[in-house]
Amino acid sequence: MLSVVILTFNSADTIGATIASAKALSDDIHVVDSFSTDATVALAEGLGARVVQHAFENYGAQRNWAIETLALKHSWELHLDADERLTEGLAAEIGKVMADPIEAIDGYLIPRLVYFLNHPIRHGGMYPIYHLRLFRRGRGRCERRQYDQHFLVEGGTLAKLHSPMIDDIRLSLGEWVARHNRWADANVAMAYDASLRGEIQGRLAGGNAIERKRALRGAYDRMPLFLRPFLLFLYRYVIRLGFLDGKAGLIFFVLQTFWFQFLVDAKIYERRLRAPESAKTRPEERS
Repeated sequence: MLSVVILTFNSADTIGATIASAKALSDDIHVVDSFSTDATVALAEGLGARVVQHAFENYGAQRNWAIETLALKHSWELHLDADERLTEGLAAEIGKVMADPIEAIDGYLIPRLVYFLNHPIRHGGMYPIYHLRLFRRGRGRCERRQYDQHFLVEGGTLAKLHSPMIDDIRLSLGEWVARHNRWADANVAMAYDASLRGEIQGRLAGGNAIERKRALRGAYDRMPLFLRPFLLFLYRYVIRLGFLDGKAGLIFFVLQTFWFQFLVDAKIYERRLRAPESAKTRPEERS
C-alpha cells in the first residue's frame, strides 16, 4: 500500500476525481489545503481524505512541508496536484509494483498527459513528460525551485511507469493567464538568482527524463531574448506537430509556449532597464 498527498486551493471542480482515482490504491489520503474559499475542504473530507491547512509559499515548500509533517501510514508516498488523476492503467501499474516492491528501486517516473479545454494535448513535445511522483517514504523531496519544481531521490535508482496520469486543467483562461503571470515573475527571479533554480542538474547523455528536460531548458535560457519564444513555438507547434491538437492545441501553444515565454523575456528586459548598469545582464551573461 501507499499514502497519497494532494495539494489543493479552490479545487472543487477537480478534487473529487483526484481523490476517487487515488482511493483505488490507498486507504491513506491526505489533502494539504491552502485555505480554500470554495467547497474543496468539504468535498475532500466527504470522500474520506484527511485535510490539513497550511499557508502556501510555493509548490516546493508546500510539498516538502507535507513530506516532513504529515503522519503518513505507508512506506511509499504518491504526490498529486488537485487537478491530476490516475488513469485505470496507471492505477493497475502502481498496484502491481506496490504488491511486490523491487528493493533496488526508490522511485518511479510517471508520464503526464495534459487536458486543456477538455482536449488531450498529445503533440508538440507535451506527451509524455515524466514526473517523479511515487517514491519510498523518507527518500524523496521537492527541489527548492521557484517554477517547474521536480521531486528528487538523492542517490536512489528510478524506474519508469508507462500509463499516464491526467492533468485536467479546469481553470478559466483568466485564472490560467493570471497564474502564468505570477510564474513569469518566478522565472525572472531564477534568471538572476542561481539559488532559486533548484538542485537537479541538466544531463543529456546518461540522464533521466527530468535531467534531460533540465538540460534542454538550460540551452533555451542561453538563447537571445525575444528570439527564443518564436523558435520554441515553431519547434513545438510546427516541427513537433502541435497543430494536430486542433483549436485547443492552438490556444495552448500560443499562450503557454509563445505568450508565456515572451512575457518572461519582456519582464527580464524591463528589469534590465530599471536596474543599475552592473546588474543589467543575467549573472551567466557577465564576463
